Amino acid sequence: MRSSILRFALTLAVGFTISVRPAAAQPVRQDTVTVDEPTEVIIKGALKYLASKQTASGAWGATGEEKQRQVAMTGYVLMAFLSGGHLPGEGEFGKPVAAGMQFLLDSMGPDGVMGSRHDGQYMYAHGIATVALAEIYGQTRSPVMRAKLDRAIKLIISSQNPEGGWRYRPIVKDADISVTVLQVVALRAAKNSGIEVPQQTIDKAVEYVKSCFDESSGGFTYQPKNRSPGFARAAAAVYSLQVCGVYDDPMVKKGSQYLFENYKEDHEWYTYGNYYAAPAQYMIGGDTWKKWYEMCKKTLLANVKRQGDFAYWEARGRGGVGPNYSTAVYVMMLAMPYHYIPLYQR
Repeated sequence: MRSSILRFALTLAVGFTISVRPAAAQPVRQDTVTVDEPTEVIIKGALKYLASKQTASGAWGATGEEKQRQVAMTGYVLMAFLSGGHLPGEGEFGKPVAAGMQFLLDSMGPDGVMGSRHDGQYMYAHGIATVALAEIYGQTRSPVMRAKLDRAIKLIISSQNPEGGWRYRPIVKDADISVTVLQVVALRAAKNSGIEVPQQTIDKAVEYVKSCFDESSGGFTYQPKNRSPGFARAAAAVYSLQVCGVYDDPMVKKGSQYLFENYKEDHEWYTYGNYYAAPAQYMIGGDTWKKWYEMCKKTLLANVKRQGDFAYWEARGRGGVGPNYSTAVYVMMLAMPYHYIPLYQR
């Protein structure tokens, strides 16, 4: 699939040209995790399902829904397609990926915010949408995308609070681990793609994440010394540290073990937590990733719904906001052994 990227300069229906080039070569991983044939069938069926749910605007989400919810859902779904190796205008799902990308670009205001300042928790949506755009930009180098992505990243940098974290609105005030993780991941994805990100911003983010560590359990709290540690919080923290380049810190090892100890198929935050836990364990690699992938795959394949060529998952727990979200997250998890996402590489 990716070999054809070398041969095309794609003119998208949205009205601008993207000169496509291959992603940077990734290091060969030493683990033995692969996508088997039954799982590949499910991944393809799930991507077909997601493509069928795209709205005329290019977004995913219910028509009339808050803009920031559509922005967030579109970001998640685009990451699912990218995990399967699909880029704008390229291959079977090139059109929906291009349309989703354009929806996010069109959703950005002059201040860099994607969505609306009247929609509440918009830095969460801004974060995941920026991650998706940064991953696409890193593999297409569109000059049109560059200007808007730079604006989105500058907003994130300028709204970091003194402790090093972020909150739901781009205001330099308080912070929490759930919003911080998405901004950190967006910064890493942008930096990978050539966007300038100050090292001081990354260093301060690491300080904030580490301040949420709970020594007694090995988990992480929602805010420093605030609330008890939890599965999703620990997953977000371990992932955050690794995308900031902190791979071998004892907190990462203890956090990984905490995730194993607190993994539950019926966990109320199963979907939301595993969006971070899967790449966190993947980046650790080796037996840790192999054990995690096989455990999650067993759960996901046992609960998938089939409808003709489509495959999808119903919402699970408090973190599940509908089948589009669950399906996008689970496709990403199952497709990670393809190694298509540069962000997930060390």
